[in-house]
Amino acid sequence: MADWKRGLRRVIYPAYEARVLRKMPSENLPKHIGVMLDGNRRWAKAVGRDSAHGHRAGAANIEPLLGWCDEVGIEVVTLWLLSTDNLNRPAHELEPLLEIIEEAVAALAVQRRWRLHPVGALDLLPSSTAAKLKAAEEATSDVHGMLVNVAVPYGGRREIADAVRSLLYEQAAKGTSLEELAAFIDVEHIADHLYTKGQPDPDLVIRTSGEQRLGGFLLWQSAKSEFYFCEAYWPDFRRVDFLRAIRAYALRERRYGA
Repeated sequence: MADWKRGLRRVIYPAYEARVLRKMPSENLPKHIGVMLDGNRRWAKAVGRDSAHGHRAGAANIEPLLGWCDEVGIEVVTLWLLSTDNLNRPAHELEPLLEIIEEAVAALAVQRRWRLHPVGALDLLPSSTAAKLKAAEEATSDVHGMLVNVAVPYGGRREIADAVRSLLYEQAAKGTSLEELAAFIDVEHIADHLYTKGQPDPDLVIRTSGEQRLGGFLLWQSAKSEFYFCEAYWPDFRRVDFLRAIRAYALRERRYGA
């Protein structure tokens, strides 16, 4: 990009962001947002680099995102960093990606600005990776900042299956018969065993890279969520893109099926 274009953007974008903030409705902002950080590999291919470079660029954009969330008062953020399907990638792709995720989560924990909570099938990860995610959670357990769910490795169907399995084990330990369980099991009982148990469901789900599908992200929790799809690849996702998503949500009339 020509230098004059970069200079022009440095002038225009801050002014535009300030304008968006001024016109942002203050009474209808999301409390919990889910973010599908998509497009790292395609971004890397577009700039002529390998996948690891794209994942590192994407990891570098996580801290700015959390700062933007703090600015508008978001209480919970769920970041989808790795799907259960991604675990099937070749080792030469998966191992660097896991290392990048470990480094990114550790860097967030050191800052002690946010309370980190891993959500996902940790038993599918290498033990060293799972241990580092749990260590980040423990290191930030007393932080009073925004709750950040780190979804690694995450799959919506797997979460629901794990929740039902956990519920069955719990009731079996109490001696509950199958007939008794069938009689009382309901939505709330399953929700109490999700990875995000005790948290509000996401009000808004953002997906970058132009893809317009959930891909298994928060299948249970997003039943009443609003969705915002952004064309930018995740490494190129900017504050102005985030503010547009929040504004779009704030201006929607949520009918909840009515």
